[in-house]
Amino acid sequence: MTGTVLAFDEHVGLGQVRTDDGAGYGFHCVAIADGSRAVEVGAAVSFGLAAGLHGRWEAVDLRPLPLNGS
Repeated sequence: MTGTVLAFDEHVGLGQVRTDDGAGYGFHCVAIADGSRAVEVGAAVSFGLAAGLHGRWEAVDLRPLPLNGS
């Protein structure tokens, strides 16, 4: 799936990503694939989904998408 990071609180480690079709999913900083535990709000990302601890789908394996022309 692909989408955009809508929000990310680096202090808490939680964020929200919205798919291109408008669905929203939460994520935890450990779900960022490069291990940095940080992501820019507004970044285009690819990600997968996994069942979370509270019965909701969560974004996992977040990876930044290359910028156009890169």
